Amino acid sequence: MRHLLAVLILLATGVVALPARAEAGQPVRGWTILSDSDAGADAVIAAAKPYKINHLQLSHEIVHDLREVRDPVKRARANRLTKAAHDAGIAEVAIWDHSLYDLSHYPAEFRTGPGGTIDLDDPAFWEWFKQDYREMLDLVPDIDSVVLTFIETGARVERQHSAKLATAEQKLAYLVDQVADVIIGERQLGLYLRTFGYFPEEMERTIGAIALVRNPDVKVMAKATPHDFFLTHPNDATIARIGRPVLVEYDAAGEYNGQGKIANAWPEEHVKRLRHYQRLPNVIGYVARTDRYDDSGIIGTPTEINLYALARAAEDRHVSVETIYQEFAARTYGRAAARHVASALSKSYEIITSVLYSLGTNTANHSRLDYEPYCSSYHRSVSGKWIEPPVTYVRHGVNKRLHFWLDVVDHLSPAACKADPTLAREAQYVLDRGWVTPGDHMTPTYLRYVLTEKDHGVRVAESALRDIAKARRALAPEHFQQLHAYFERTLLTARLHRAIAAAYFGYRIYARDERQRTPAMRRLIWDGLDQAQHIAERIRTYPVPAADGEWNWMQDAAEADKYHDRISTGWDRYGGIAVPRP
Repeated sequence: MRHLLAVLILLATGVVALPARAEAGQPVRGWTILSDSDAGADAVIAAAKPYKINHLQLSHEIVHDLREVRDPVKRARANRLTKAAHDAGIAEVAIWDHSLYDLSHYPAEFRTGPGGTIDLDDPAFWEWFKQDYREMLDLVPDIDSVVLTFIETGARVERQHSAKLATAEQKLAYLVDQVADVIIGERQLGLYLRTFGYFPEEMERTIGAIALVRNPDVKVMAKATPHDFFLTHPNDATIARIGRPVLVEYDAAGEYNGQGKIANAWPEEHVKRLRHYQRLPNVIGYVARTDRYDDSGIIGTPTEINLYALARAAEDRHVSVETIYQEFAARTYGRAAARHVASALSKSYEIITSVLYSLGTNTANHSRLDYEPYCSSYHRSVSGKWIEPPVTYVRHGVNKRLHFWLDVVDHLSPAACKADPTLAREAQYVLDRGWVTPGDHMTPTYLRYVLTEKDHGVRVAESALRDIAKARRALAPEHFQQLHAYFERTLLTARLHRAIAAAYFGYRIYARDERQRTPAMRRLIWDGLDQAQHIAERIRTYPVPAADGEWNWMQDAAEADKYHDRISTGWDRYGGIAVPRP
């Protein structure tokens, strides 16, 4: 009734309303707010109209599980933002959920399966389950849709007991249909299922479960890349096989790629993927993340260009990436400065893939400086899991075709990460084929490749900062300060990674091979440690620090100190061998 009245009012005033949920021929243009920053959320909503945003998701720190709306603070925020979005003309507001929750959420009377699992064959459990959803939905009465993660949840439904549901796919599908009975059948709301998988077989299970869902009105939301948002991952090949409307999710805020604090402008990345999905008949539009927690929202920052690129490419299938750079720079920073600003922004992709990535694999822990002990860089997050054959061409001065496993992981990975059970669980074939073998195989040759790439990243970052200097006279003072800080933080990050990479990878060679304990290697390691200390101090005292978020940019200075302490005094993981100054 609320939506009907809104439509009637808008028609009477001559304004055409968008449908509450995407219909055939009405593409979804969406944004997602992750942070519980009220100011950040308000900025996103206020910026939505020029981008023709008709879909808004409230997720993560706002509401991650629907049960969180029982918290008065979270409920009030969700309801306020829902109203604000509707008032701003955003027709569809979706809230996130995960199901099942942890086992303790469900009454003990239903946990009668082996090992205290839930008996999925008990009709009383599902009636209690549905009533739980009714009560939660009553607390957020104005939302239009729910975005449901039904895999990788607390009490994973596939691990619960059933004599009737024989496979994990059947259990997952049955769960979805029970949720859909309430959300779609009773409340006439939208329901989107999030796909996810750490490795291809897991994704196949998710797609298989979706195929078994009975409710015909369930939609799907899938990331533009399989597993997670890595620049070197391919497009998600499973989307074309989903026999339902699919909303494609993009990460405009760069969870693994700088989180908007350093050069994170890559229209080419988003437009290329968007063009691919525009050709698929089941894709109904896009939704883009606008922050990575706290005050990291990209609205009003240079990284907003990613949102502009998606919107611009969605409305014009022929617009070029070069045009997008020029348009955004001109409309945001003025025509006179546009050429130089666009040039600087366009170097972001080259910088990040040289600095936060090493030879084609992401070596930054959610953008943080962390070559070790973060093992995901060497197994879970390797793009080679999704590419056949698993080969990449590394440019950045290296200019070599490398096998993701034989060349990149086997040499870059510390020995401990090769023995991590995650590698065997998610990519056993890599071990079976001898692509990754025990021990530390870092060599001077691969050290040279890594440093060549890091040096390239530093040079491109220096070039981008020079572009901003050239634009200074044409920029408003506040715009110059913003852009100069953005690219200077980028350059400091690039230099810090180069310094630590030299010390860290060089130390691994030094510690393993007595023949490599030469004055030249000691100089390389100590030059890296000394440079890192100098750069870390500049980061600590930098007058324009980055906004708060999941990645605390200034914390990288403390991480650099850890490498200095480990290597200069002798890292116990590497036999406690210290490196004397040359």
